[in-house]
Amino acid sequence: MNPPKAQANRPGYEQARDQLAELVKRLEAGGLTLEQSLELWEQGERLATICEEWLEGARARLAAAIKPAADEDTEAAGEAAKPF
Repeated sequence: MNPPKAQANRPGYEQARDQLAELVKRLEAGGLTLEQSLELWEQGERLATICEEWLEGARARLAAAIKPAADEDTEAAGEAAKPF
């Protein structure tokens, strides 16, 4: 888990995604030294990891929100199947 200070400095998903898109444009434009390209690549890898962490968190939140509804549907189906 990241320390609280690192979490506070971490960009949001949209900000990280936009920064990553900008890095890709700079890399695709060319004209950079090998060292500059490697630095941008490393920054891009970090931003991609941040985006993936945000997406994983969103998936987990959705799964948690959907699970109680699915559990209720399963229980309701079981209740309906019981004979009187």
